[in-house]
Parts: sequence; structure tokens; C-alpha cells
Amino acid sequence: MKKISESKTLTFYALEPGEELLLPFIEGGVKAGFPSPAADFTGASIDLNQQLIRNKAATYYVKVTGNSMTDAGLNDGDILIVDKSIEAQDGKIAVCSIDGEFTIKRIKKEKDHLLLLPSNNDYNPIKVTAENDFLVWGVVVYVIKKVL
Repeated sequence: MKKISESKTLTFYALEPGEELLLPFIEGGVKAGFPSPAADFTGASIDLNQQLIRNKAATYYVKVTGNSMTDAGLNDGDILIVDKSIEAQDGKIAVCSIDGEFTIKRIKKEKDHLLLLPSNNDYNPIKVTAENDFLVWGVVVYVIKKVL
């Protein structure tokens, strides 16, 4: 993964051509309820790029900065997998550029405008009209979180 761009709010990353990320994989799963024997570990591998990315040419990673989307589970420092080939429909979380500034918000389509909705009550929605320079840079498809 290489850094391809950075703004004051987001850092963008892309896959190197042919890049693989093979990690050990427990195929049988791990119980979130009662413990089970560890015999399911078969030594198999999984490539997260292959599992999480449908369209390599249209996919990039972005690091979250700030806390306007915490109630949607997107926290400062999380890594998002964003796909530019997915249509930004009503209710989807997207990386957007509005008047030269990047933001991650949930899209809400209104009759004559869009709203970019935060998922934190400390922030206000952003109204997008025809007067704004607006572009959707892609739809968030996965979030990679640090839990420690």
C-alpha cells in the first residue's frame, strides 16, 4: 500500500499493482459465545485484498481524521476501504469533496439538494446545492479498526 495523496483532513492510499497480503486464516471461525477447541486452525492463508476489494482499479484506502462519524462506527485513525465504482445512493457513507474540502458523511438526497449527514450530534449536516463544487470520491465499503 502506498500513500497517494493527503489533504488536511484525509490521507489516501492505493494498492501497488500485484500486491498481496497473505495472512493466517482460521477457516472454522472463532466462537464469540462459548469457547471451542482450537483444532480448526488449518494453516490456511487469506489475502485481505482479494476478499475485501471487488474493483482494484476503483478502490483506495483512506484514514479517518476526526469524530464526526463516530455513531456510524467510524473513528479517528480507522482505515476505510472506498470504492469509486459504486453509485453514491441515499443512505450510503461516502468520501466527498465539497468546495475543495474532503469529508466523510452519509448522503441524503432531498428534492433540490443533497445533505451530507454526520453521525455525531455535535456536528451539523452540510447542505449541498448546485452552487457548491461537489464530487463524490467513492462509497465506503469496509472499515478496518484498531481495537487495542
